[in-house]
Amino acid sequence: MSKSPAPRAWQRMLSGRRLDLLDPSPMDIEIEDIAHGLARVARWNGQTLGEHPMSVAQHSVVVEEIVAHVTPSIDARWRLAALLHDAAEYVIGDMISPFKAALGLDYEAFEDRLASAIHIRFGLPAQIPKQVKVLIKAADRACAYFEATQLAGFAGPESLRLFGKPPPGYHLKIQPLGPAGAQAAYLKRFDILTKAAGSHTASRTVA
Repeated sequence: MSKSPAPRAWQRMLSGRRLDLLDPSPMDIEIEDIAHGLARVARWNGQTLGEHPMSVAQHSVVVEEIVAHVTPSIDARWRLAALLHDAAEYVIGDMISPFKAALGLDYEAFEDRLASAIHIRFGLPAQIPKQVKVLIKAADRACAYFEATQLAGFAGPESLRLFGKPPPGYHLKIQPLGPAGAQAAYLKRFDILTKAAGSHTASRTVA
C-alpha cells in the first residue's frame, strides 16, 4: 500500500519564493513579502475601532520609533531588529497572547526558528542580545498600551495593569493606515535603517 504524500509545508510568496515553514532558509525571505503580509495582518484579531485595523506593519514602525525615543544612541542594527520584531507574523499571523500561551513551547520554537532566519537574511545575529530584546519588548508593550486604550476598548487602569506605563515624554495618537500605506511606511523605515546600519546589513533591491 502506497504511503500518502507528506503534507505541503511551504508557502509560496508573491515574490515567487517558496518558504519551507519547518526549515526556513534566509535565502527564501524577502522584505517585500514581509511588508506585504504584515500590512494585511490585523492586531487584536481585528477587534479595533476605525475604518482600517491596526496592522502589524504599522505597529512595528511605532515600536521602532519608541525604541529610538527611549535609547536615542542605539545602534541602527538594533532599531532594524525592532522593526523586524514581529516579522515572523507575515507567515504565521498575529496570534493574541492568550492563544500563544495555550499552544505552548512548540509554537514558540517554530516562531523563534523563523525569526532567526529573518535576522540572518538581513544581516543581524540569529539571536538578538538579551538587553536589546528586553528594550524591544518594553517598546512593544508601550505600543500595545496606546493601541489598547485608543483602539481596542480597554480602560486606562486595565491597560496600565496589563502593559505598564508608556515611556516618559512619548505621546502617540494612532490613526490606523490602510494596507498600502502601512506597507509603504514599513518599507521606508527598512530602507532608512539598512542604509544607516551599513554594509553588514542586507538591503532590498529596488527596481
